Amino acid sequence: MKLGIYGGTFNPPHTGHLTAARSALEALELDRLVLLPAAQPPHKVLPPGAPSAEQRLDMTAIAADALLLPGRVEASALELKRPGVSYTADTLRQLREQEPDAQLWLLMGADMFLSFQNWREPDVIARLAGICAFARTPDAPEQALCAQARRLERELGARVRLVHSPDIVDISSTRLRALLAAGEGREFLAPAVYGYIIRKGLYGVHYDRKRLPDRELRACSYSMIRAKRIAHVQGTEAEAARLARRWGADEEKARRAAILHDCTKYLDMEEQLQLCAKYGIVLDELEQTAVKLLHAKTGACVARDVYGADDDIFEAIYWHTTGKADMSRLEKILYIADYMEPNRDFPGVERLRTLAYQDLDAAVLAGCEMSIREMADRGLPVHANTVRARDWLARERNGKDQ
Repeated sequence: MKLGIYGGTFNPPHTGHLTAARSALEALELDRLVLLPAAQPPHKVLPPGAPSAEQRLDMTAIAADALLLPGRVEASALELKRPGVSYTADTLRQLREQEPDAQLWLLMGADMFLSFQNWREPDVIARLAGICAFARTPDAPEQALCAQARRLERELGARVRLVHSPDIVDISSTRLRALLAAGEGREFLAPAVYGYIIRKGLYGVHYDRKRLPDRELRACSYSMIRAKRIAHVQGTEAEAARLARRWGADEEKARRAAILHDCTKYLDMEEQLQLCAKYGIVLDELEQTAVKLLHAKTGACVARDVYGADDDIFEAIYWHTTGKADMSRLEKILYIADYMEPNRDFPGVERLRTLAYQDLDAAVLAGCEMSIREMADRGLPVHANTVRARDWLARERNGKDQ
């Protein structure tokens, strides 16, 4: 197995780090890549007011997840758990003990590569891992890099690979921090990392979270979920906006409800129950054991309490999973948008998409019936509110037909 190690302060992790990581993954054909935030870097002092080690780890984990390579790219707290200065030689010793059969590759930028001989125990590092250097800029000092590679191969017996990629982004964390403090630089961050920065108020980025513009609200929402879920949230937002235009609902409220509808989706049962206790959410017998049912309720509370969602947005999120009797227009729109957004693929979804623009009530009724049938086929209990939603809609339609 080929294991890449990419260390740094990641203060913050940015697209330069991510594009370099992806280039190294491909060039070295790595099976896994570990991003390692340093607790106390030997070559620099963290600036005053820097995020905590845990926050840098959180951001690095979000950035790793943004690459959408589960099982191949991950963040590690290995150096954060070890006291003292984060020396690379010590880290490689630990990794060698943990992965005795792995072929290790140490990733670094051109500037660090050119000063490698000045690192602590460069001979140990070269013995334990291959060295992969990549350039951040298209005009990297090619001659100097090649000369350094020959020197390290000759003097240390190092295995060296130079990776050049036109996609590598020219941005440093130092410059990016200055841009963020000036209200700029978000384009150099994965949206979810930017959202985390907003939520924690890092790097001088301060927003009133109850009055966020849509772009910043999206970033915050994306920072709370897995990267693989973002496409679903985006699809639900786009579908909800289209349906709102079709049925004369408030498009902006439909967007914001969709943006936040899954914001607590990835909390575990203990975390969900803590939020339920905090917000006084009373759970029925089924909800006390079915974690999938809780994110709608807790997400609605977070949307209102943290992000200032209006009551109708709160209600739309609260009922988007089960539905309920006598749903409002916005509640119906979010329910069916979530069910049939463009990334969904199941038998009957195309019929549902057509129906949603012909007869909203009929589409929601069909969605409830499909959900009930699916749960029955899987031998799982159906929530009573879904049954009530179906029955109410059926009665309404029968009354109209008479």
